Amino acid sequence: MANFQQNRRGPRRGGQSRDFVRPEYEQKVLDIARVARVTKGGKRFSFRATIAIGDMKSKVGVGMAKGKDVAQAVQKAYNQAKKNMLSVQLVKGTIPHQVEAKYSSAVVILKPASGGVKAGGPVRVVAKLAGIHSLTGKLTERTNNKINIAMATIEALKKLRIKNNAAA
Repeated sequence: MANFQQNRRGPRRGGQSRDFVRPEYEQKVLDIARVARVTKGGKRFSFRATIAIGDMKSKVGVGMAKGKDVAQAVQKAYNQAKKNMLSVQLVKGTIPHQVEAKYSSAVVILKPASGGVKAGGPVRVVAKLAGIHSLTGKLTERTNNKINIAMATIEALKKLRIKNNAAA
């Protein structure tokens, strides 16, 4: 009888060693918020997650999604970020020229630099995940909204262009 119940429950966990598979992209959670929808029966809570992902070589993306629990919201945001990936053009570990971008209330200026990433918060996270080793970032219009700052950084990175030597 005992053997029958053991088999019915399925295999035991933790006994087998699985080969560790490295994730395709590095990810960093920028923001997790509990949001509520008011219904006739009361408040219905869900979670909103904002994720930045990158391959540390030149690809980076930011995604935002909601889910019933934090794990579901993070997974959906990861998938959203994969859809919105962009390739950043780098020159010797930094950006080729100064760029400025605005997204909603956040205005970000990115300048090429040497000697590390001198930027705070979401600008630093997005730059590191994109594989930028040296950069100076400045928020000119102050906002505490991490989502808007991350999206403004992505918009600035989209504006980067490298001049072709063949055309000159």
